[in-house]
Amino acid sequence: MKILHLIFVLLFCSVTAQKALPLDTLKLKDAKDMLVDDYGNLYIYKNKEFSFAKYDSLGRQIGKMMLTVPYKVQTVQNPLSVPLFSENAQEMKFVDQNLNEIQRVDFRQKFGFIKMAYAEDLQQIWLLDDSTKRLIQYNFRNDNTINSYPFDASFDDMTDLLVYENKVYILTRNHMRVFTLKFEKIFEAPIENGKRFRRENEDILVITDNSVLQYIPEKEMVNIFGDSEAKIVDKNTLSYFEIKANNLYLYSLEKAKEKKLQSEPDPLPKAAEQDVEKSAEKPAETSSPEQKLEQKTQEIESKNPAESSLQKLIEDSSQIREAGVQ
Repeated sequence: MKILHLIFVLLFCSVTAQKALPLDTLKLKDAKDMLVDDYGNLYIYKNKEFSFAKYDSLGRQIGKMMLTVPYKVQTVQNPLSVPLFSENAQEMKFVDQNLNEIQRVDFRQKFGFIKMAYAEDLQQIWLLDDSTKRLIQYNFRNDNTINSYPFDASFDDMTDLLVYENKVYILTRNHMRVFTLKFEKIFEAPIENGKRFRRENEDILVITDNSVLQYIPEKEMVNIFGDSEAKIVDKNTLSYFEIKANNLYLYSLEKAKEKKLQSEPDPLPKAAEQDVEKSAEKPAETSSPEQKLEQKTQEIESKNPAESSLQKLIEDSSQIREAGVQ
């Protein structure tokens, strides 16, 4: 019985988890957030001690930062320049691949109270100024404001901000909203435990506590990965990742797609549907003697081509004609 139980456990793990990564459970125990770059490196943020650590896929620590106030990690898609924003400190930091600080941008001297910041690239930052209710496009390299837009939206419970192609994406714990730069709402959808945005080329994704959602422009949000038992989930361009029961699991994108397709019923092929409709609409017709002869010939040829001699056809044709006369 123990052997059977072990086999069932192994089969379950092979189906549900593509791969268990060798990261110490103590490193994951108090994790508040996790991010994964495209090289498979993991970034663990612990809010309890305000630490931010980076590990490779084998669990070896690459770098670690001890922070004095809470910071929000925006993205690790460019591991050479990782942006972190602190509402408490009113600043944004950029760190390199070893988590060494390479630049700091202080907002206190130039703006009011910045509720959220989004680093668009290595030169520009979008800022939501709560005191002036404006969305500001700021070039921190040249220290000048490029644009400023009135943006009198509710900033309560906001978790992330993204600006892309003249659209403003605002994420809260319970909603995802899309606006134009003129503060015209073009989309809104309920979200459970929304954490941050992730942009992959033109695709806008939303990471929640235990799912990954994709935004279908101005239509809907589609769940592309989820696990109700997961504590934290994330993805890179190749895989989905999740922390569950203080263990780290990796799922390939293809395996996740196969699992989703297997859970959906296979549609009936159009050709089969047409055949069923035709058979239901048309009753069986009585074959004529000539049609019977042709059918008999096809049956003989399919069974044994050697029997399809002229004599055999003549005999069968005479039998069918006699039956037709009767």
